[in-house]
Amino acid sequence: MQTTLLIMAAGIGSRFGGGIKQLEPVGMNGEIIMDYSIHDAIEAGFNKIVFIIRRDIEKDFKEVIGDRIEKICSKLGVEIGYAFQSLDDVPEGAAVPEDRTKPWGTGQAVLAAKDLLHEPFIVINADDYYGKEAFAKIHDFLLQYDPVKPFDFCMAGFILKNTLSENGGVTRGICQVDENGFLTDVEETSDIVKTETGAAVNGTAVDPESYVSMNMWGLTPEFIPVLEKGFVEFFEKTQPSNPLKAEYLLPIYIGELLRENKVSVKVLETADKWFGVTYKEDKESVVNSFRKLLDEGVYSEELFSDLEDC
Repeated sequence: MQTTLLIMAAGIGSRFGGGIKQLEPVGMNGEIIMDYSIHDAIEAGFNKIVFIIRRDIEKDFKEVIGDRIEKICSKLGVEIGYAFQSLDDVPEGAAVPEDRTKPWGTGQAVLAAKDLLHEPFIVINADDYYGKEAFAKIHDFLLQYDPVKPFDFCMAGFILKNTLSENGGVTRGICQVDENGFLTDVEETSDIVKTETGAAVNGTAVDPESYVSMNMWGLTPEFIPVLEKGFVEFFEKTQPSNPLKAEYLLPIYIGELLRENKVSVKVLETADKWFGVTYKEDKESVVNSFRKLLDEGVYSEELFSDLEDC
């Protein structure tokens, strides 16, 4: 059964200081965070990879990772594809505001790859390290895909305290989960900061043991037309009130579908510690974290060498 890893790599990286943060080397041999996500996904059993990027970073992207990963995946029998997120890719009849410069968020990013998604897929951010456990759990869930139940989704449930930056506020989807482990609501929450006692938003404490979404979803091809319909509704109802900054975000839209009982989302808990380069200052700690994982034997010194015999 084919399963796809969909990597959202079109982010502008403004908080990183103007650079393309997804392409920053963090491993001992110049690996970037995406290398580790790709490794872990292939190890878990995913056999197709789709990169969502912008046209203006295509050359840099392929030089830093794309061409290299294509060669590795060719040997491993893993398919590669590209999709391009753009500002002017909007529903028919919609207009792009004159001063808008930023694409329309993670929901639009997934739609950019709609012609390449014909199988269950996992969607992730390019600049987040998720750990091996979540890839394995989501892949196992997707293997149970049943076209009769096309809206049974899943997500990796990270623990909030394991996803905070030492260098500033982060945005996380704080989740409500029922007694059976299903998501009941997700609230996109900005500027969550690490504190001595846990976490806070604007001075108000937040439970550090809360489940959070890190945009790591297990979804089905039947979700794509639903997501497309939601994008039309976004332009009708949400975008007009904030034309320059409004974004069509996966957690928000999936939360709407949950409240309307149109989907189910199983929360697959992972105890792995997230890390990523949200701020320039994060890079040193991320490099040290990967060095520690290498020392502990979680990864081989030649990252993909252990997959050749899989």
